[in-house]
Amino acid sequence: MSISLLQLWLPIVVGTVLAWIASALIHMLVKYHNSDYQRLSNEDEVMNAVRNGSPKVGLYTFPFCIDMNEMKDKSVQEKFANGPVGMLTVFPNGMPPMGKLVLQQVGFFLVGSIFIAYCASLALQPGADYMSVFRFVAAVGFLAFGWAVVPFSIWFGHLWSMTAKYLLDALIYGVIVAGSFAWLWP
Repeated sequence: MSISLLQLWLPIVVGTVLAWIASALIHMLVKYHNSDYQRLSNEDEVMNAVRNGSPKVGLYTFPFCIDMNEMKDKSVQEKFANGPVGMLTVFPNGMPPMGKLVLQQVGFFLVGSIFIAYCASLALQPGADYMSVFRFVAAVGFLAFGWAVVPFSIWFGHLWSMTAKYLLDALIYGVIVAGSFAWLWP
């Protein structure tokens, strides 16, 4: 006999809520992500330069190359050599829409918990012991909530220390969701 996702609605909801609470505590109380970002020494000048360019909301790279063939061009190579080399994310003007962002974060945990539940329903039987459920869900939870951040250090210049902190977050969320599933496993 297998377990359906409907039978896992309670651990999905409890795991989602507890993971979101953990995230809120990490970002509002513990605050170890505050060191992930630095202030530019000439922030006002950079902001004015970007503002004068009137970029649309989006992700920009500089120097810009549409494909690898452009990197053969001496002028492009010179731009890379002289720097700076970077990426710029432009958000809509105004204060961050915290309500929308919080709902999206809850959605992240909810969808992640549903995928975790799906994997667990395929791998675990009804009545599985606490530690079997916990170990499986913790591993899948870690992967669901974190492993995809690694390419941001490989390709997008995020510091490895930043990625390590996001992987720690993923481990915390995975363990919390695992506890919920192991506790409430049918």
